[in-house]
Amino acid sequence: MGARARVVAFYLPQFHPIPENDQWWGAGFTEWTNLASARPLFPGHQQPLLPADLGFYDLRLAETRRAQAQLATEYGVEAFAYWHYWFGDGRVLLERPFQEVLDSGDPSVSFCLAWANQSWTGHWHGAGKRLLMEQRYPGAHDDEAHFAAVLPAFRDPRYLTVDGRPVFYVYRPEEHPDIVGFITRWRELADRAGLPGLYLVAEVVDPIGEGVQYATAQRDGFDAGVYVRFPVHAAAPRKPLTRVADRLRRRPRPGIREYNDQAIAQWGLDGFTQPCVWPNWDNTPRAGANGLVVTGASPDAFGRNLRDAVELLSERPAEHRLLWVKSWNEWAEGNHLEPDTEVRHGWLEAVRTAVADETDR
Repeated sequence: MGARARVVAFYLPQFHPIPENDQWWGAGFTEWTNLASARPLFPGHQQPLLPADLGFYDLRLAETRRAQAQLATEYGVEAFAYWHYWFGDGRVLLERPFQEVLDSGDPSVSFCLAWANQSWTGHWHGAGKRLLMEQRYPGAHDDEAHFAAVLPAFRDPRYLTVDGRPVFYVYRPEEHPDIVGFITRWRELADRAGLPGLYLVAEVVDPIGEGVQYATAQRDGFDAGVYVRFPVHAAAPRKPLTRVADRLRRRPRPGIREYNDQAIAQWGLDGFTQPCVWPNWDNTPRAGANGLVVTGASPDAFGRNLRDAVELLSERPAEHRLLWVKSWNEWAEGNHLEPDTEVRHGWLEAVRTAVADETDR
């Protein structure tokens, strides 16, 4: 039988060296560099959190990408949403893993593109507001060039669709100076290319019915909005107990919040909005003491949020039951489905259990 929801996991391609990262952070930098250098910042803080089955992989290897796809398929993840970095005027970064997947036809797992339309800065790497790569929006000609660049992916039979329309995710629609024009142009270009349309998805981070982003996404012409928020209690960050030795050293601490495994059930999504579920969060490998750590996350708690999300989607047509998970492999943010040395396949097992058809259990 089929799955009860269509799980789409965000996929980070920054697990191979590129010249730009070599220049900014040192030769051979990848996301593993941040993870391997992480250290516990308070009693009970689990760092570094290390990969299990797949190890410290390199996404230039087809074998790695194939092993990821096999795990995803086995545990009920329908598609990867590859973060796509188009900075305007044809400037791209980290494009190699997805391009090789597209060109080779391997692996067979479905995919879509998620445009991370935001400038790169040194904020999460201790370099403050240092501008590394600026996100630009040159205008209509760039929209056309961007569409032409992704059209081969849209035409790939593996590409994730809703009612036949390729899914394209926009991370920060509010930062685009002409998002309505972008949407209009891309829909026209899709029509000219002979596509059955596009299924455009906006990320929204404010409460449903209460925030500007949510209302604007509908008005601007998106087909859906993905409600993204931390799975934490709304209370102010909890201060951990400070040992005398730590106080004498004036050791800085990250913010700490508690995982909320009842968050999804309280949302009450409407037909426009789709849920995003997080297994965990700890971005101290990137941000150090300026980061945020979520405590109390577990596969069981994650599984309850997943089941609630599945239930919220249950009355929709099967094609529209997109359940987004952040993320497949954001190791330096502490949110990943890939096996780790702490819970092994626990995050993946939670996904499989939550989306399995009743007759398959």
